[in-house]
Amino acid sequence: MTFPEFSALTVSESDDRLLVQLTRPEVRNAIDEQMVSELHTICSYLEHNPKILLITGCEAKGKGIFASGADIGQLRERRRDDALRGVNNTIFQRIAQLPSPVIAAVDGYALGGGLELALAADFRIATPDATFGQPEASLGIIAAAGGLWRLKELVGVAVAKEILLAGRLVSGREALDLHLVTELHSPADLLDAAQSLADRIAALDPLAVRLSKQVMAMPTAAHPAVDNIAQAILFESDAKFDRMQAFLDRKKK
Repeated sequence: MTFPEFSALTVSESDDRLLVQLTRPEVRNAIDEQMVSELHTICSYLEHNPKILLITGCEAKGKGIFASGADIGQLRERRRDDALRGVNNTIFQRIAQLPSPVIAAVDGYALGGGLELALAADFRIATPDATFGQPEASLGIIAAAGGLWRLKELVGVAVAKEILLAGRLVSGREALDLHLVTELHSPADLLDAAQSLADRIAALDPLAVRLSKQVMAMPTAAHPAVDNIAQAILFESDAKFDRMQAFLDRKKK
């Protein structure tokens, strides 16, 4: 599929994945309504054609940039009804719920909505000099697009409060220690590392990965019944028989 109308994103596609690059370098990839609209188009496509999604940034003035946050010019003019629409909240939740895994490859700033976009991914990898933060309170608002709850699930309540309530900025190196990211790579190697991670995911059975992601997101009360239902589906799949037989055949050699 081609996306010729896009102006905020650059997209490339292969058989099992979609690479989306945020490309508004003139405003450090600030997330505006055009970018949100284009991300919705991406989600609509991936909901009907499940593939691994990789999200990365671009260079701005010779330095990497993931996303510096929401477009403050637009954000300043939003009112109560705009907040209730959940412009960024809705798209980030949609990204989080995509059928196949999402990888965020972060270099440079991932601030405000930029960090919340990364938090919506299943995997985050970064460069040592990446910078993560939620500066919303300094602008008189809250991190209402996932930061207030996704962040504490990853780094714990104490560190989340430092970031959300005291303006702490976290480097890539610190993010690795805090389990906010799982890998660090140089800027030159970051995209290759994201592709390698996608290769590892793609080597697994797509349906098993898809159901694992969905079941992991279920509330505690849904287990273990939902696990049994998902397993029952997989026990009848051709891939289960083929992959297990291949495993047994390898053991015989």
